[in-house]
Amino acid sequence: MMPMFCLQVRNKLALATGLTAVLLLTYLQTGFAQNPVTSDDATVTYPADFFAQFQPYSVNDMLQRIPGINLALGGGGGSAQGGPGSSGGGERRGLGAGGDQVLINGRRIAGKGNEGNAQLSRIPASEVQYIEIIRGTSGDLDVRGGRQVINIVLTEEEANTSYAFEVNMDYNHDDTFNPGSKLSATGQNGAFNYFLSAEIEPRYEYRDGFEVSIKPDGSLNQTVKRDQLRDAQPKSVVANFGYEFDPQNTANLNLQWVDNDFNFFTDRIITDFDGADSVVRLEHDDEPTTDGSWEIGGDYMHIFGDTSRWKTLFIVNEAEQSSIRDRYILGSDSRTNDLHLNNYERYRERIVRSSYIFDLFGDQSIEAGVEGAQTLLDTSLQLGLLDENEPGNPRFGGLSPVTDSIGHVEEMRYEYFAIHNWSINDRMTLETTLLFEDSTISQEGTLNNSRDFTFFRPKVDYRYDITPAVQFRATIEKDVMQLSFRDFTAGVDSSDDEQNAFEGNADLRQTQSWRYEANVEYRLPNDAGVINTNLFLHQFEDIIDNVDVSTEDQILSARGNIGDGQRYGINLNTSLRLNFINQPNMLLTSGLMLEEPSQIDPFTGLERERSIRGGGSNYRLGFRHDLPHLSNMNWGFNYRKEFYNDFLVWDIDKIEHYPKMGSYFGWFEFQSWANLVYRIELRDSRLRCRIRTRYINGTIANGDIDEIEDSCSDAGPVWAIKIRGTF
Repeated sequence: MMPMFCLQVRNKLALATGLTAVLLLTYLQTGFAQNPVTSDDATVTYPADFFAQFQPYSVNDMLQRIPGINLALGGGGGSAQGGPGSSGGGERRGLGAGGDQVLINGRRIAGKGNEGNAQLSRIPASEVQYIEIIRGTSGDLDVRGGRQVINIVLTEEEANTSYAFEVNMDYNHDDTFNPGSKLSATGQNGAFNYFLSAEIEPRYEYRDGFEVSIKPDGSLNQTVKRDQLRDAQPKSVVANFGYEFDPQNTANLNLQWVDNDFNFFTDRIITDFDGADSVVRLEHDDEPTTDGSWEIGGDYMHIFGDTSRWKTLFIVNEAEQSSIRDRYILGSDSRTNDLHLNNYERYRERIVRSSYIFDLFGDQSIEAGVEGAQTLLDTSLQLGLLDENEPGNPRFGGLSPVTDSIGHVEEMRYEYFAIHNWSINDRMTLETTLLFEDSTISQEGTLNNSRDFTFFRPKVDYRYDITPAVQFRATIEKDVMQLSFRDFTAGVDSSDDEQNAFEGNADLRQTQSWRYEANVEYRLPNDAGVINTNLFLHQFEDIIDNVDVSTEDQILSARGNIGDGQRYGINLNTSLRLNFINQPNMLLTSGLMLEEPSQIDPFTGLERERSIRGGGSNYRLGFRHDLPHLSNMNWGFNYRKEFYNDFLVWDIDKIEHYPKMGSYFGWFEFQSWANLVYRIELRDSRLRCRIRTRYINGTIANGDIDEIEDSCSDAGPVWAIKIRGTF
């Protein structure tokens, strides 16, 4: 694979390297206008005055004017940062020392769905005193192990409250309009500070699709005209409260509630060409869905007289979803229900993390503590089909029972950790983490099992400021992926009309990985831009993918552990102000990620690429132009396209190939009447295409091709207008 890989990307690398060199030479020969940005090598500080000319609406608007901010926020197209085996993101394992790389007043918000990153578009810019981009490591930070940490420091006043609002309207390609709105309040009163937000966001989608099925001999088998409608408008309420009892004792409480009940409809016009004459039949699906979640998080910190400190964080959350799919065969004057699928799941987490941080010597500190977590999943699935020879049952929509599965999965996990941070000198830091994990996973219901696991997870994070502008970072980490408990029980494949449900697997083990990364970052003088290069190698153990669980009567698959695999590659990112053409308010961002993933296929025994939806090699391009002298106008766009290793999914009796589509987003914004901000956005049509090859008389390794389905669908472009203001 490697020679082909190098051949395909050689020209792209040469072009990217050449362009970067030209830009660097141009920058080195160009004078820079001074910017009010301060730096102590490890931390870059942007005072609120730096953004004054742009009159930003929110913290997020301020951040978008900072070169390289996508890297600090964990973006940059890097599967090097996420994916299987990663402890990052809302699906990470427990709270951990990492998590969201956004701090508010130096504080980590205890949450998963309600972390600091989620607040950036809600906090008014008028509340910000300054923004820090922290490039180094320190025992004083509330999060560890991130490439960079963003700290939003708010103003300090005895009593103040700021309000921000937004009203918006989406226009869809089926000529429908969907409104939304946001309202937030941020303020403080003495030692008490608070943030409140309520939001209704349109998530309407009408997807128009067409599918053609071809027989192995090339003749036409079937066509499907498919229209899908999701009428969703999630509502959320967020609240964050903080209180400083005295300089040594502070406490915070974070709340989030989300309701996303919606209806999902599907209409199909199916034309069969198998017989002498074509036959047309009509199908309609009703799938009402209830979907809601809530989360409560908090923290308490006490600072002792010797500046050591004790802090405790906790999270309690719950997410519940229930959907009932009824499929109807439509006649000229009849409506026959031939499928009933009732799917329910309830996911809960309870996590407490407590640690003590103290200085070992003047330049060294240690954080030691323990984290306990309980994770619970309750599921049920009832599948009924129309069968004239079997009696119906009310629990199965009056149809004949086929599958009746229930499940309860529970994990009790304890994590013991020690983190040593050493500032070797003014230019070097070394952070070492030793973590031992002990857990028990038990399952009851249709399947029963109980297993114990232990993991040792070390990590080393080394940083060296070669010059004030150039930083080298290297990390070695053993990581463990949080299991998807939904894979333990029978579930639903919503992407395949012909597969109503799939089996669960009570013997799953966590995917483990060793992650090796080397990173070089160059910050150009006077805030002119950032150039970043990341090399990575990830080696995986117990990868989870589809495996064979067939019986004598039926070919079946389920999620299972298939063995080892790896991925390696390079991730290049640039973010440059166009000072060399005298346009410091133009910001150009670009990125190129090249990766080679591999594993052994459990069905064929051959080496193949890994199935990583949304990941893999890609290139990105973004542009932003601020025109503060023209009604504070700004406009721009972002484009992303995956390439090379096409995304494929291997199952026991089918192979799905998803051609990679580009995605774009554009906007135009200005300030006008009543000092309000008016914004127009264009989102792409979310085109999806798939080529599915089905096999019969065996598996994909030894069976025969039954048909090839070629389908595409799109939801059309979405235009949105947003009106924002603060008071």
